[in-house]
Amino acid sequence: MKCGFVTIIGRPNVGKSTLLNQILGQKIVIATDKAQTTRKRIKGILTNEQGQIIFIDTPGIHRPLNKLGEFLIDEAKIAIPDADVILFLVDGSEPAGKGDKWIVQNLLETNIPIIIVMNKVDKIKKTEKIEQNLLSYKTLFEKNLPVVRISAKTGRNIDTLLKNLFKKLPEGEIMYPEDVVTEETMRDVAQEIIREKILLNTSDEIPHAVAVKIENYFEQDDIDKIYATIFCETKSQKGILIGKNGNLLKTVGTQARQELEKIVDKKVFLGLEVKIEKDWRKKDNILKSFGYKED
Repeated sequence: MKCGFVTIIGRPNVGKSTLLNQILGQKIVIATDKAQTTRKRIKGILTNEQGQIIFIDTPGIHRPLNKLGEFLIDEAKIAIPDADVILFLVDGSEPAGKGDKWIVQNLLETNIPIIIVMNKVDKIKKTEKIEQNLLSYKTLFEKNLPVVRISAKTGRNIDTLLKNLFKKLPEGEIMYPEDVVTEETMRDVAQEIIREKILLNTSDEIPHAVAVKIENYFEQDDIDKIYATIFCETKSQKGILIGKNGNLLKTVGTQARQELEKIVDKKVFLGLEVKIEKDWRKKDNILKSFGYKED
């Protein structure tokens, strides 16, 4: 029986959260095409006849512009030392860039086994182009590393990836019950789903300037009642989030409530309000209250 930790590292939008959801066969991490969709480390737990893999999904690595950006990088750094295997996920449809080079030089100079996982290779028709892109990633490392080509979206070659991961994991008894797929609480899930719907319905600066805080979560037999506050940084952002006649906020609330009802398998009441917290991404105390700082 194999059991161990696999940390997923990569630039924003390479498909880390999509990959983890695909592996687990259910959605435990929100996934959009917006940078900073993932803001915290999230555990996803796969158990099968070979053993158990505890995946750690991390925020996309990019140059930090504020204290929130510094927190996102710290989340990735923290997840590396305890890993048994590092899964370096890259966008295989394009060659390695400065961001990939920075990750390798600053985070991946380690003795922990690394697998390069090329995602989105299905977007390229020419085999020689794939090989060129692959070479650009392999040459970032001094040693020759194993490579697996996948499509996180379609699930292509995920079985091959899992076989490679299990080969590198240590022998050991499983750490979590077989039916557990994440450590996230329903408060965590609700908060992230609300934020996902905001990301999907807004653009420009709004996705980066928004934080969601669950103020109260009441579980009852026939209904869950959730009260959440959406924080932004300016009056104009608040106006956009509410929308004309409150339409955008209603859309976000409806989409989030419908998804939450599928998860909890009962009715959900979702109360949302929007507040301004000026420059919250630059303030340690506010970041901590939003859950973006380690104690």
